[in-house]
Amino acid sequence: MASQDDLKKQVGFKSVDDYVTSGMVVGLGTGSTAAFAVERVGEKLKSGELKDIIAVPTSVRTKEQAESLGIPLVTLDTHSELDVAIDGADAVDPQLNLIKGGGGALLREKMVEVCAKKFIVIVDESKLCDGLGPSFPLPVEITPFCWEHTMRKVAALPAASGCEAKLRLGSAATGSKVDGDEPAVTDNGNYIVDLFFKSPIADAPALADQLKATVGVVDHGLFCGMTTACIIAGSDGISVKTP
Repeated sequence: MASQDDLKKQVGFKSVDDYVTSGMVVGLGTGSTAAFAVERVGEKLKSGELKDIIAVPTSVRTKEQAESLGIPLVTLDTHSELDVAIDGADAVDPQLNLIKGGGGALLREKMVEVCAKKFIVIVDESKLCDGLGPSFPLPVEITPFCWEHTMRKVAALPAASGCEAKLRLGSAATGSKVDGDEPAVTDNGNYIVDLFFKSPIADAPALADQLKATVGVVDHGLFCGMTTACIIAGSDGISVKTP
């Protein structure tokens, strides 16, 4: 029986093998699954199987991993168009809408992935759900200034009805698990509010719009209508879903 790490490695490697070719600009995601895709890019560059790859990292952690593997890095400031971006997700619904941001990198991930011609999502089957919300809390990145006010505004949004909002404490990278007393701080110097839902979010695109229109919200972990393909590792092998 493959362990969860084995499954993550399978989809991470497959995403690079199937979607990355020489000469591409590649967005590198953040998190335990995306780290295997980064590892594979580094391996194939070293072996010479891939050439002339440049990559855009979505977090300080990913930047450090890519540098250690000798992957040449740039930013969106010089390369606003990417051929492909590869990243994990915390929850995936049947339409391949996502919740991301358990690792705290949602803003940079979204900035990079929205610029990619193809966005490849890599998950193990535990991330699949019938509706977004109950399986994984929705992260919302907000400014530290008057965060309690913004958190109240977010919790009161019509499309978020029934949610419970909590400030993320401790490490930004470990999801909503409280592992410290201080507010978690993102790579961008912001706070994260996690929205807990007992029943599925009725209209994720509407909530996405309402969050984005809330002053004090920087961005949120709903990635709707962005997925090109989702590579899923399960106990019975790997499958690929497209919208």
